[in-house]
Amino acid sequence: MGEQPIFSTRAHVFQIDPSTKKNWVPTSKHAVTVSYFYDNTRNVYRIISLDGSKAIINSTITPNMTFTKTSQKFGQWADSRANTVYGLGFSSESSLAKFAEKFAEFKEAARLAKEKCQEKMELSSSPSQESAPGDLLSPMTPESINGTDDERVPPGTPQHAEPRAEPSQNALPFSHSSSNINKHWEAELAALKGNNAKLTTALLESTANVKQWKQQLGAYQEEAERLHKRVTELECVSGQTTVIKSQKTELNQTIEELESALRAKEEELESLKAEVQSANEFHPHKDSLTQKLQDTESMNQALEARLSDLEQRLHSNQQEREAFRKSLRSLLELLDGKLFELTELRDTLGKLIESS
Repeated sequence: MGEQPIFSTRAHVFQIDPSTKKNWVPTSKHAVTVSYFYDNTRNVYRIISLDGSKAIINSTITPNMTFTKTSQKFGQWADSRANTVYGLGFSSESSLAKFAEKFAEFKEAARLAKEKCQEKMELSSSPSQESAPGDLLSPMTPESINGTDDERVPPGTPQHAEPRAEPSQNALPFSHSSSNINKHWEAELAALKGNNAKLTTALLESTANVKQWKQQLGAYQEEAERLHKRVTELECVSGQTTVIKSQKTELNQTIEELESALRAKEEELESLKAEVQSANEFHPHKDSLTQKLQDTESMNQALEARLSDLEQRLHSNQQEREAFRKSLRSLLELLDGKLFELTELRDTLGKLIESS
């Protein structure tokens, strides 16, 4: 394409919201490279920025553009061809000032290039204006060929008798007039040759200009088609704004949840670090604590043995008590039987006493 980058910087890229014309819509997730390019074939300056393989800025600088600093680190300009307003957010004031300085410089260069192109077009059309029809037809007028009305003497016209009476006196002036006519013809011929050369040069320049204009027209048509596609893409993107906003809300909620989980993990990590630190503090007493632990385990084993012995003894005692209870129950039953028999015997004796 014949374009060369002449200045580059990094910034966050924004575009004005086409629906509200007030809010800024970010077109890059992070800072990207923004470059000035010069196209030497078309003699134009452009601002281009790519986010991956996608062109998010493609703005041709024109003399009527203006770059405005709206804050210490933010600037904007309007592009009527793209029907949008671009905004750039810089990391420092110096980067913004450098970009604005380059914008003014290339804007002035674009103005000078436009004036130079107009002057060239005017010069290419001036030779056709200089060679007026009157100048080109002047050698063919009767006055140029035959002299003035006083010098023309048509044959067979008896107007003056004196010249015919004295032919020897008029021979010199007639030969002098013929030489003047020849010189005049030579001058006119030289003028015609010069005009012809000028016209040829102008025709060649016009042909070259027509070819250049055709190339520029083709480039402009390609640019217009590309911009039309870009507008269609932007319209599609603007149609997906609602979906993007909902996705953005979901992503924000997910980010908040992840941040809370991260904070919990950090707190847990801090507690683990504290435990590790406390464990490191008890490390010198490890041997004594190990010995105490072993002694405690041996005592625990002895106590477990005694406990099992006591459990066995308790079980045997419980069995003995259960057998004793069973024997007591049998004795009580036997005693109850004997008491019942004694009661019957007493009642029988009482009846016998009463009957005697």
